[in-house]
Amino acid sequence: MTNKKSSPKPKQQSASSSPALDNMLHDIQPGSGRTEFTDEQRDTGGETHQHIGSDADHGDAVAHLTDNFGHRISDNQNSLKSGARGPSLLEDFVLREKIFHFDHERIPERIVHARGSGAHGVFEVTEAIPELTKAALFQKKGNSCPLFVRFSTVAGSKGSKDTPRDVRGFAVKFYTEAGNWDLVGNNMAPFFIQDAIKFPDLIHSVKPEADRGFPQAASAHDTFWDFISLMPESMHMIMWAMSDRALPRSLRMMEGFGVHTFRFVNADGEGTFVKFHWKPVLGMQSTTWDEAVKISGADPDYHRRDLHEAIAAGDFPEWELGIQTFDEQWAAKQPYDVLDATKLIPEEEIPVRIIGKMTLNRNPDNFFAETEQAAFLPTNVIPGIDFSNDPLLQGRLFSYLDTQKSRLGTTNFHQIPINAPKCPMHNFERDGLMQTMVPTGRANYEPNSLAQAGEDGGPRECPETGFTSFRENAERNDPTEKVRARGELFADHFSQARMFYHSQTNNEQAHIASAIVFELSKVSLDHVRERVVAQLRNVDADLAKRVAKGLAIDLPEAEKPARKPVDLGTSNALSIQKNAKDMLKGRKVGILFAEGSDKKTIDQLTKAIEAKGGSAMLIAPKVGATKVAGGSVEADGQLAGTPSVLLDAVALVLTEEAAKKLTTDSAAIDFVCDAWAHLKAIGHDEGALALLDHCHVPTDADGVSATDASFVENAATRFYDREPDVRDLA
Repeated sequence: MTNKKSSPKPKQQSASSSPALDNMLHDIQPGSGRTEFTDEQRDTGGETHQHIGSDADHGDAVAHLTDNFGHRISDNQNSLKSGARGPSLLEDFVLREKIFHFDHERIPERIVHARGSGAHGVFEVTEAIPELTKAALFQKKGNSCPLFVRFSTVAGSKGSKDTPRDVRGFAVKFYTEAGNWDLVGNNMAPFFIQDAIKFPDLIHSVKPEADRGFPQAASAHDTFWDFISLMPESMHMIMWAMSDRALPRSLRMMEGFGVHTFRFVNADGEGTFVKFHWKPVLGMQSTTWDEAVKISGADPDYHRRDLHEAIAAGDFPEWELGIQTFDEQWAAKQPYDVLDATKLIPEEEIPVRIIGKMTLNRNPDNFFAETEQAAFLPTNVIPGIDFSNDPLLQGRLFSYLDTQKSRLGTTNFHQIPINAPKCPMHNFERDGLMQTMVPTGRANYEPNSLAQAGEDGGPRECPETGFTSFRENAERNDPTEKVRARGELFADHFSQARMFYHSQTNNEQAHIASAIVFELSKVSLDHVRERVVAQLRNVDADLAKRVAKGLAIDLPEAEKPARKPVDLGTSNALSIQKNAKDMLKGRKVGILFAEGSDKKTIDQLTKAIEAKGGSAMLIAPKVGATKVAGGSVEADGQLAGTPSVLLDAVALVLTEEAAKKLTTDSAAIDFVCDAWAHLKAIGHDEGALALLDHCHVPTDADGVSATDASFVENAATRFYDREPDVRDLA
């Protein structure tokens, strides 16, 4: 009997009597269309459109992009709006279905921002702004309200790690007397895309690849960079994501942004555009990439633990709430569109005005009940705060309510304590899965006249104090048009990316170039690498050359920009290093000791560190009490389990004998070598010189000093001038 290769079976028509029973739909399922696009063009907003060829067989449904019910789609890049700069329209069934399906793709963890850390706190108004907004919270200095904050990574699953290169969610729920206000933002000012219709595509591209389920919590792979290379509007955000802002040292040391342009409305009905900022009182600080990688192995819960321990110790994290406000006249004069979420307003143009302070002072009692079940809605605003026509914001306003119902299983998720308002709540919405309230009476509708019969008629609307939307909608927009388009200035994708890159220190620019080289080194598609570098040429010629050299590829021709970039200068506010605060408060300093170490030196160091607001962590080869000169000292952590990547600075208090012994201990060698490579301050006594010498750490280098006052001063900073000596940057 001979074996023969079986030939493919010819397609057969289903014999079922009803299409609903047809089990042979594989030929028309998503992803089965193999016809390549034959026409690629950039539209007015610079967005990439890939059209089916003009000579295609329009009778062949497989080659055409459709919705789930077979309706062919003419534009998959722009949501339907009332005018090019107008609000998105609810009738856009393409947007509705695309986001509806996306919102329900995963259960029960969040599709994005799945891994989060939360805390309770209080917000206090430090400057009243009644001239800008009628929001009750901001009418008087000293007004306050409780709040809940959830920080999160974006791309990884709930069980991933805290320290990937990623955007961080920064969502704040204010429990005000006028209802909940959810300011749902990120730790980066711009975003990847301009229109909500592209959000499912963005997240699909950055999530683990569909056929293999990896990489987890990482953007360094083919599909993400393929999407980015075809999406020039993302280039500004790529500069941020490849910068050190994607590697925060602590959740307590990162900025927060509302991302979108919102609107204040005052008591006279006058509107003012507003951008929201959170400024950490401890200042910004990041890790190095090598440090972040090692931290993820040493402690994947690093940020979660750091936040929890700081609050538990009474070192309450604080942020100042700042605003940038402007009117339509100012907005119309700018070389970018304020409704474009991929752009920011430089602080040199409009300084951030501080109006309040947030203090996180209580950890959750139960992670699941509070942090995991917290549901944030951009639609949760209070009278005096309103929306703009930002097409990304408009899509979020629609999407979040839908996805919360999917995650939490019921329309009554607002009754979960962490989501419930702390002011009175009355309406006619009853029943639903897991209804926990027990409404009484017959009034579940209005208008009704039950009160005339002595019954409870229920609550009533209030035109005076109820929420009313800002009425104007003609700001450089024709609301009589129904179009799938973007405003003209949305087509400038590179000017702010260039401004961000040029605003960084030389060291930070090297980090961005190196990050892009690393990410693209994980991309196996040569044409994607080349296309990204071609896009980078529009940002900065030197950056593109450095990346091309790091990838060992020829420098490609620049991609033609949809709109010629303009020079926006620089903004010092965009640099972490230029804004670093040389303060020890909130930082952790490790003191490595062993048998025979000098207790007096250890005690003096600990006292000096704590006097500056830092915390000292005692580390030894063994936990428990260790005999030292002058008594005994109990270690807070064991050397092998407490690498220096978890610390902000290190001090070595060792005898010569102990130091020589530690030169054969890989954990001790890594402890010192990593501190040196990660540009941290290193203090040492005479006995520790053998270990420093073994690790090739020069004692006369910047940041290396004796364990005296100079070390305590050094411990508050990093020594970036040292970096060329420890790693090869792009």
